[in-house]
Amino acid sequence: MVRREKGAGMRALGTLGAAAAMLAVAWGMTAGAAPPGVVIDHLPAEGRQYVGSPSIAELPDGTLVASHDHFGPGSSEWTSAVTAVFSSSDGGLTWGRIATIDGAFWSNLFVHSDALWLMGPTHHHGPLVIRRSDDGGRTWTVPEDAQTGLLAEGEWHTAPMPVLEHAGKLWRAVEDASGGSEWGKRYSPVMLSAPIGSDLLDRANWRFTKPVPRDPAWLGGRFVGWLEGNAVADAAGNILDILRVEAGPLAPGGVEQAAIVTVSADGATAQFDPATGFVPFPGGAKKFAIRRDPESLAAGKAPVWWTLASAAPPILAGKGKPASVRNTLVLMRSTNLRDWELRSTVLHHPDVSRHAFQYVDWIVAGDDLLAVSRTAHDDGGSGAHNAHDANFLTFHRVTRFRDLDRADSVVDPVTLGW
Repeated sequence: MVRREKGAGMRALGTLGAAAAMLAVAWGMTAGAAPPGVVIDHLPAEGRQYVGSPSIAELPDGTLVASHDHFGPGSSEWTSAVTAVFSSSDGGLTWGRIATIDGAFWSNLFVHSDALWLMGPTHHHGPLVIRRSDDGGRTWTVPEDAQTGLLAEGEWHTAPMPVLEHAGKLWRAVEDASGGSEWGKRYSPVMLSAPIGSDLLDRANWRFTKPVPRDPAWLGGRFVGWLEGNAVADAAGNILDILRVEAGPLAPGGVEQAAIVTVSADGATAQFDPATGFVPFPGGAKKFAIRRDPESLAAGKAPVWWTLASAAPPILAGKGKPASVRNTLVLMRSTNLRDWELRSTVLHHPDVSRHAFQYVDWIVAGDDLLAVSRTAHDDGGSGAHNAHDANFLTFHRVTRFRDLDRADSVVDPVTLGW
């Protein structure tokens, strides 16, 4: 049974304050209401520009910074993409736009060495660049050459993926997009690494693994592609690249998949074993972010990893591609990165075609998860163009996330087939 107590609803929906929580609970029952959470930005579908690539970071002084890019036929995503940057000084209750960056797409924010960084291509399948801000995201360096942030020419793909700090290095997964012109099939996983304390704007400080080739024969010939990889260190300290997998429709009773690529300790090579590298992962057909729980880094603590994933409910298996099902956001937990426990359904809308909570990025803040979502939802006008082409960037606080369980879900998991 789903707990309907007010407190449980506030925790699972992750809104801020009683008024916002009540609005979110009402949203769960009423068609046409505003999206859950706090709206950071809204792009009406009529402008043919859509919200993509949400990312979030927390500055040393507690200020939150969020970003998203613009995609769609009305945008400049194919030439020099635009990314908008926002900040909040009250824990996410209110947000203000502080910067607009020309030439940033599929990019993630992260904090390192007391600076804020933004990393991704300049445009759709463009060169890979990195920028630094020393004033909280208001102004940014310009990646003009190999010494100022131009990390790699050519064609690259990624999303706002985590940057891992481990064994004296920073690690970041991307995909080489030079393998043809077909989506998914053209992507090959690559892991980047740079020594902690080095100048991250200098290309010479970064090491790239060679791209890992795909084989269409994998998964019984259903394998299409892998993308949007996570840099993760397992319990033994090995570096992994855990990727989203596209493999077409699910058979009844099937589960979405993720792929685990292993990376050498020196960051020079990567390899994949298809016999052991595919793992069941609800939401694995869409972008997901994996991070280790900071509490589990303490001496003597067993490792724990978390993710927020746009999982396709089992009741929809056999009814289309799970990559298109993005209306259900679940909180999952793992102790080994191969087996994932669904803890709670934190966001859900019954409509699949024009509602979505997707590409969610998140960070841990004490006992809470702070998340931003590329949200497709009603907006008092025509609504989202479709589930993929989102019209909102929304912020969500999932309070006491470690304590959530299935009974805290916003919809009874049994009704969705879990």
